[in-house]
Amino acid sequence: MDNFDSRLFDFMKPLNQGLEDLELYEFSYALKNLQPAEGWDSVQLDAPTQIEEQLSSREFYERIQTKKKVNDRVTLDDTILRLNRMLFTGLVSGRYSVDWVDEHFYFDIRAFLFFHRTRYFTPEVISHFGSAAYQQFKADQQKLERKQEIGFRDFRNANIAVDEAFIQTVVKLVEARGTPVLLTLAGPTAAGKTEIMARLFNTFAALGKKITTLEMDNFLIDRDLRGEQPIGKATSHFDLFKESLQELRQGNKVFIPRYDFINATSSHDLNHQLKDGCTSIEVEPADVIFIEGNFPFQIPEIANLIGIKVVYLTDDPIRLKRKWFRDIDLRKKYDPMFFVNRYFKTQFLRADDCYALQMACCDILVDTTGAALWVTPQIAGELK
Repeated sequence: MDNFDSRLFDFMKPLNQGLEDLELYEFSYALKNLQPAEGWDSVQLDAPTQIEEQLSSREFYERIQTKKKVNDRVTLDDTILRLNRMLFTGLVSGRYSVDWVDEHFYFDIRAFLFFHRTRYFTPEVISHFGSAAYQQFKADQQKLERKQEIGFRDFRNANIAVDEAFIQTVVKLVEARGTPVLLTLAGPTAAGKTEIMARLFNTFAALGKKITTLEMDNFLIDRDLRGEQPIGKATSHFDLFKESLQELRQGNKVFIPRYDFINATSSHDLNHQLKDGCTSIEVEPADVIFIEGNFPFQIPEIANLIGIKVVYLTDDPIRLKRKWFRDIDLRKKYDPMFFVNRYFKTQFLRADDCYALQMACCDILVDTTGAALWVTPQIAGELK
C-alpha cells in the first residue's frame, strides 16, 4: 500500500491524543517493528464480527504465550501480533472504521499496540446498584489520556473528588453500623488499592479507631500445591480463613498462617496445623479490620462475614500506563515483552473470573476513571 505509514498515522491520531506529540518518522520507527516481512499487502483481514467473537472468547486469551522466545529473547505473542497487523491494515484499507476500532480497542503508545477494552459494567452490575451512580464527579482522568506513563501524584490528583467521597461514605457507614467491622477492598492491579487503603487507615486512626489488617495472601497454601488454579477454596487455608473472620467479628485475637513469599510456602500444612520450625501471625482485635488482597469475596460463606465489601476500579488503559511507570521504569520488574503479553492476556480473564462477579455483589464500587461512586440501594438507605 502506498504511503501506508502516513495514512495510518492520520487514522490513528483520533484514537490516542498522545500520537499528536510524535512526528511521522517516529511513528514509522515503531510501526516497522510490526511490519510483516511480505509487506502490509500480505495481511489477511478477518471480518469485524469474527474479531468481536474472538474477543469475547476465553480461548482467545488462554492461547496467548506470555514468554514466547525467539533467539533466547521474549517476543510479542503471535496472536497479539496478528490482531494488531489486521487492525492497522484494516484502518488504512477502510475495512475497519475508526469508530469500530475505538469501541473495541485502546491504543498504548509505549507498547505501540492495540489492547482490547474490558467491559466491567455489565447489565448485571448496573442493576445491582439500582441502575445509577450514587455520586458523580468530573472525570479528571481524561487529563491523563495524552500521557505515556502515569505517576502516583498525577493519578492521586485526578481522583481527589471521588476518593474523598468514598472515604467519607465508609466513615459514615461504619458510624451507622458500629464496630468491629470487617472491610475488604478488591480491584485490578494498579487500580490504586494500596494508596486508598492507606488513606482509609489514616482516617480511622485520626478518629481514634483501633485498626488492624488481615493479609489474604498469608492464607495461601504452598505454591507447589496450588499449581495454576485461581485463588479460592482449593488454593488456600479456607476453613482457617473463615474461622479467623468469625473470631475477629466477635472481638477476639486470632493466629493465622504466615506465608513465605520468597520460598512460596505456608507455615501451615494442609490440615491447617503449624509446621515444625514455623510461626503464626498474631492479629489483635480491632474496631476496623482491613482485609488485604483479592480473595473472591463473592463466595457466600465469606461475603456474609464481611461488613463492607468494596471494589476499587480503574480502567485498563490508565492502569497500563501506571504499570509502565511503576513496574518497568521504577521497579525494573518485568521484561517489557513479557509485560505486554501478560497484560493483554490477563485483563479479560481476571475480569471474567473475579472482578465482574465481585462488582455484582459488593456494597460499594469506586470507579475512578468514570469518577463515580456506586452504592447498593440498601447502603444508600443507610446513609440517609
